[in-house]
Amino acid sequence: MDVHFVASGFAVGLLVGMTGVGGGSLMTPLLTLLFGVTPAVAVGTDLAFASLTKGVGTFTHKMRGTVHWDIVRRLCIGALPAALLASVALKHFGTLNKEMGQIIRYMIATSVLLTVIALLFKRTMLAWITAHPERQLQGAALRNATILSGAVLGILVTISSIGAGAIGATLLVMLYPRLSAAEVAGTDIAYAVPLTAIAAVGHWWLGSINWTLLLTLLIGSLPGITLGSYAARAVPEGLLRGLLAVTLVAVAAKLVYS
Repeated sequence: MDVHFVASGFAVGLLVGMTGVGGGSLMTPLLTLLFGVTPAVAVGTDLAFASLTKGVGTFTHKMRGTVHWDIVRRLCIGALPAALLASVALKHFGTLNKEMGQIIRYMIATSVLLTVIALLFKRTMLAWITAHPERQLQGAALRNATILSGAVLGILVTISSIGAGAIGATLLVMLYPRLSAAEVAGTDIAYAVPLTAIAAVGHWWLGSINWTLLLTLLIGSLPGITLGSYAARAVPEGLLRGLLAVTLVAVAAKLVYS
């Protein structure tokens, strides 16, 4: 068992527990840049990792009553078919060849930058939506926008393993500003379980999951998430998110220019 992977899993789990940012935006670039794991295998392994950890989180939120299943259903209507189509496209074009690997690197970098935007401007966007209630979508328009958001997230998550965390939560805040923070988190995690599971199965079909690596990461991440959750209140959220945003921008630049 490689202690470096255990330590990496612990570090990512710690940050996820403290910030609430999806592990994909941290784990996938880490595997790709630091350990030289091919982009396709990094994405596939992280998706399997996410489906297992988010499953535990969904059970907790379900018990607390913080999951809006009608919103989960709408997101899944868009996300699950998109994930299947993206998996078929990856199979057709070949996930393990050099050219496709570079495209996946660019997709990871794009998703990381979207995560940074979500981190930095989530509150600003929520304040704007709250101040302009006439701009809030209702009825069929809201349903269709939710399904479309799910489809976009389904493609992003399948190709890059990033998007179901901070980006998904930000979209939920903009579409459903009346949800509490706990309801946003619970709903975001709940729809991400079938999405990451289907995307992970697609990558298993493609042969791009390293099961030994997955187990090693889980050994480190589970205690990390637990400790991070307890430590979250002791660290200023603004400082932590600012440092995380700077780190992710550097990661995205490295992915594009390396």
